Amino acid sequence: MKHSKRDFLRIGDLTLTELRQVLTLARTLKDELKGRRTETLKGRSVAVVMEKPSTRTRVSFEVGVAQLGGHPVVLTTAGSQIARGEPVKDTARVLSGYCDMIVYRTFASETLQEMATHASVPVINALSDDGHPVQVLCDVFTIEEALGRSVEGMRVAWVGDGSSNMARSFVEAAQIFGFHLTMAAPPDYLPPTHEREAAVKAGSLSIHGTIEGAVAGCQAVNTDVWTSMGQEAEQQKRLQAFAGYTLNEKHFAGAAPGAIVLHCLPAHRGEEIDNELIEGSRSRVWSQAENRLHVQKALMMFLMGLAS
Repeated sequence: MKHSKRDFLRIGDLTLTELRQVLTLARTLKDELKGRRTETLKGRSVAVVMEKPSTRTRVSFEVGVAQLGGHPVVLTTAGSQIARGEPVKDTARVLSGYCDMIVYRTFASETLQEMATHASVPVINALSDDGHPVQVLCDVFTIEEALGRSVEGMRVAWVGDGSSNMARSFVEAAQIFGFHLTMAAPPDYLPPTHEREAAVKAGSLSIHGTIEGAVAGCQAVNTDVWTSMGQEAEQQKRLQAFAGYTLNEKHFAGAAPGAIVLHCLPAHRGEEIDNELIEGSRSRVWSQAENRLHVQKALMMFLMGLAS
C-alpha cells in the first residue's frame, strides 16, 4: 500500500519544521550509518527520470535508494518512451503503478507540475528551469555543518547568474530558513521581478553592484556556472555579460572570519570561480557534493512517511 502523496517541487512545499526534521535525519544518516545499507525501503522502488544529463543528482539518488534497501529504476529520455513523445501525464500514471516515488529532472516547471499532478506517488524535483530545491536544501545542510550553527540570521552571498534555478531556490530558502541573501549579478540576470521584490520587501534579499559588496560580512558565498544546460546558444552573450564576475580570494577581504565558498558543480574554473578558490581552504565543494546523498536519503524517507 502506497503512502499518501506528498511532493517536493520547491522548498516551500515543506514547512520549516518539516525541513528541519529532514536535515536532522540527514545528520543522523551521515554520522551514524556512514553509507551502510539498511532495509528502510525494502520492497520499494524509486523511478529516477533524467531528461537532463546528470552526475551528482543521478548517482546520489541511485546510490541513496540502494543504501536504503530499495530498488532504483533510472530512466533517461533516450532510454524511455519520453523520447518518442509519450505524454508526461501518461508516464506519470504508468510509473505510479510500478514505483513508490518519482525523482524527476526536467526543463520547464510546467512539465514538472504535470508529472506531479498525474502521479499518485510522491514526486521530487531533481532540477527544473525554475528551481533546484534538493541542491539548495543540501547547501543549507552543508553551511550549518561547516560553520557549526544554524543558518538562521546568517548573511549568505550569491555571485553570478541571479536568474538561475539555483539562485531562485536560494531566494526562496532565505525567506523560509531566516537567513539574509546578498546578491551580485548583472542587471539582466536577476531573479524574476515578482520573486525579487517579494524577497526584498521581506528583508531576506539585497542586491549589490559589486561582488565585494555582496560578500561583505557573509559567512558563506555561493556561485554556479554562467551558462546552464539548455542555454548553450547564449554562451558568448553570457561570457560578455558576466565578465568581471569570476569569484576569487580577493573578494573575501570583507567577508566574515572563516567564510566558506560553495559551488554545486560542475565548475568552469576560470569563469565563475578560479581554481585557487575552489581548491583552497575556504572550499566546501566536495563535502557539499557528498551531502547530496545524505540529505536526499532523508528527504525520500520523509516523503514516504518513514522518517520517524
